[in-house]
Amino acid sequence: MSAAHQEAEPSDPGAGLADTGRLAAFCDAVFAIVITLLVLDLRVPDFHEGGLGAALRSEAPSFLAFVVSFIYVGVLWLNHHALLRLVRGTNLALNWINLAILFGVVSIPFPTAVLAAALTEGDTHDLRVAVVLYAFAAALMSAPWLVFFGYLRRHPALRASHVSQDQVRVQEVRPITGLVLFGLTGLLGWLVHPLFGLIGVILMIIYHGVTSEGVHAGLLRRGPRRRG
Repeated sequence: MSAAHQEAEPSDPGAGLADTGRLAAFCDAVFAIVITLLVLDLRVPDFHEGGLGAALRSEAPSFLAFVVSFIYVGVLWLNHHALLRLVRGTNLALNWINLAILFGVVSIPFPTAVLAAALTEGDTHDLRVAVVLYAFAAALMSAPWLVFFGYLRRHPALRASHVSQDQVRVQEVRPITGLVLFGLTGLLGWLVHPLFGLIGVILMIIYHGVTSEGVHAGLLRRGPRRRG
């Protein structure tokens, strides 16, 4: 093969990218720490002799907040695991976007503690504030995921070889849904009743869990058959 022919060949699109192994290891460590920190908000209640059962029942709302957030962090980890399968390597910009995602993850213990306190000791107004805080934090958490997908769509060299632009574009539906519906859930909890807002938060967590492997581009697959 001549030197001229070799120079005409395209260079490796993945050249200059960092391997995702170190990024994945760091992220897994962060998720593990956050999901462990959640349990620190659980405590053995004060009780008198014979009153342990009643004291534990009084802490049931704290257990609920812990379970919801434990599942939420687990769902986020599954989503992040699927996210990294879309990329062949990382660069500085993608690392910064990933740090923004992790910032949202590490903030979860705070609204969880606030929600547990409001459920245990607060009145309806306190619970309303706690639910709005949790929903607002979850809505903001969706923003860097949207940026990640958008950046990956605009930079094909970062994408894994089996991932198309359409596959990335359709995933942007998920963080947009999170931004809008978590925001509406917060409004529902504030304007109607906080328990409705809490139910909305739980439903949104279930949605992200069901779609943790991504949204399938069903419309994209059916489109050619309709045109045929």
